[in-house]
Amino acid sequence: MGQYSYIETIDQMMSQNKTFLVIDYADLAQQSDLEEIFHKEPDLMLEVFARAIKETLQTRYPDYAESIKDEINVRIINYPLKKTVRQINSKSSGKFISIKAMLIRMSPVESIPTVAVYVCPDGHPTKLTAKRNFNIGIPIVCNNPNCKHRDFELYQKGSTFEDYQILQLQELPSELPPGKLPKTLGVFVHGSLVDSARMGDTVEITGIVRAELSNIIKLGKPVQTYRHRLYANNIVRLSNDNDLGGKIDDRNIQMINSIKNISEDDATELIVNSFATHIQGHKLIKEALILTMIGSDAQILDDGTRVRGDINIFLVGDPGTAKSEMGKAVFRVAPKAFYASGRGSTGAGLTAATIQDKTTGAYMLEPGITVLADEGLAIIDEFDKMKPEDRSALHEVMEQQTVSIAKGGITATLNARASIIAIANPSFGRYDPFKNLTENIPSIPIPLLTRFDMIFVVRDIPEKSKDEKIARHMISTHKTTKTVRIKKSFDHEIFVKYLRFAKQKKIKLSKEAEEKIIQYYLKMRSSTDEDSGYTITPRQLEGLVRLTTARAKFLLKDMADENDADRAIHIMDEMFHSSGVDVNTGKVDLGVLQGKPKSQVSQMNLFQDLMKSLEQDSHSGVPDKEIISEMEKTGKWDEPQAKDFFKKMLRESILFEIRPGRYSWVSQ
Repeated sequence: MGQYSYIETIDQMMSQNKTFLVIDYADLAQQSDLEEIFHKEPDLMLEVFARAIKETLQTRYPDYAESIKDEINVRIINYPLKKTVRQINSKSSGKFISIKAMLIRMSPVESIPTVAVYVCPDGHPTKLTAKRNFNIGIPIVCNNPNCKHRDFELYQKGSTFEDYQILQLQELPSELPPGKLPKTLGVFVHGSLVDSARMGDTVEITGIVRAELSNIIKLGKPVQTYRHRLYANNIVRLSNDNDLGGKIDDRNIQMINSIKNISEDDATELIVNSFATHIQGHKLIKEALILTMIGSDAQILDDGTRVRGDINIFLVGDPGTAKSEMGKAVFRVAPKAFYASGRGSTGAGLTAATIQDKTTGAYMLEPGITVLADEGLAIIDEFDKMKPEDRSALHEVMEQQTVSIAKGGITATLNARASIIAIANPSFGRYDPFKNLTENIPSIPIPLLTRFDMIFVVRDIPEKSKDEKIARHMISTHKTTKTVRIKKSFDHEIFVKYLRFAKQKKIKLSKEAEEKIIQYYLKMRSSTDEDSGYTITPRQLEGLVRLTTARAKFLLKDMADENDADRAIHIMDEMFHSSGVDVNTGKVDLGVLQGKPKSQVSQMNLFQDLMKSLEQDSHSGVPDKEIISEMEKTGKWDEPQAKDFFKKMLRESILFEIRPGRYSWVSQ
């Protein structure tokens, strides 16, 4: 470490109102004697460094040095001795380490005394200074040797306090051994480190592991047990900043920017081929998932209203069509993603829960995956297997992107600015093409479905050429242990960095793109067909804007142009033809996704008018044969269709049987 390496940085502490100095461990390692002492006595070395900074400041800025004399500390970065949560054991106690983990819980910020002054009833002061674990007890005897009092009261005006917070870390999913439960570790942070990270962040924390009294167990006689806690020296957020994919160097940027020199179609193929290479086909859905990972930018209006930029997508279809595999592929490559299965998730697990801390007894919030995934993605598999009351917790998350909690004495609104990727199977096993989407997944409420920007039905339809490609592709994955590679694709590492690079871009709509979207929206709203219609809503319009800007990011543009709007419209059209077709008419009708298609509403209105006219002269009901006969005369039903519709009205309790063979309309 050079003699004057940090003098300039120390001089800047006052102008920047800082109380700490960041030291690169590589500089410390150049002095072998200092490095050896640091490994043996990290507390001593940190105290020596702090004292040296204080003395240097006193010669330059004595007033500032005096005002922060009890707060000066040193932070160590780039420490090479890295451990995981699972590797923390009894041998780690007293060691300085660096640990990378996920932050899952934060306690409220409270104050702790670093210097406590107690006074007895006679006013004699007794001063206590915090030890290295910030443990200050109550004095047993007074400092005045002639005082016999044993009652003391804290004199707050003469004491010094510092903010502190308890964090809970959990080991990263990538580090979790198969068949093991994730381990956690408590972290004590104080001073300027308080609130320096958010729940859900992946963080790298350096600090000293200490043993703390936990509880007393009986092994023949009472024995005190201790738990490990990390006393933080420095915290670095990795999520969405440095990221787990590593830094993007110049070579990576050159490779990523190389797509600007090829056509948009070739660039799209290159990027889509780089995602989930072990899955054959589904190119449009893969592209939609990549757009979801990249997302759009949230808009803050003048009145403070926030319009979400995150894209929500729903996959439903036949078993064995790689829906879950595509969800897992998103989990592996997205900059920040969390995965959950609907069968094993509760409403609190998806949003937030209140728990009581065993150490302090205080209630605190424990975030669910949508809060942890803030500014990332939440992938929910087996969406159809969830309990209705648990699934209902997502209504607020998917549109307002917040989680409101009012329980356990805590009232709070948490950010949940996450894209939702939901995956479900039809209620009857395979997807029935003769039933509308809502009839295939009756367990999922209509209001929740309308919050998805894209809904894709994944069908398993036999087709010789496609089936042969899939079969050969699957067999090839079993021939070698190497990752399946496809021609014209990025390798996995570059693709992960590309996604992060694209996500960080800020995009605006060009006038041409705006006009294209508006004209498409007006076209969809102007349908005059009596039996079918697009019934597109402003939610689909916002979805189009999000897809257009995400497509521009996807190709690393500076502005979304007409081509991006065309591609977004194409994806939306394909989605409409995948999930929005009314099976009764064979035409696209978004009423399918919003309750009932226009053809069914038309039939219902016609049937209602028919029943009212038949019941005008009769209060004892109408015979079923007469009802079916009149339905046939309208020309909207033939005999089998009329009988099926009649049975459906009975099942839905719209008709009821007054007496055997005679039926009446239930007034709505």
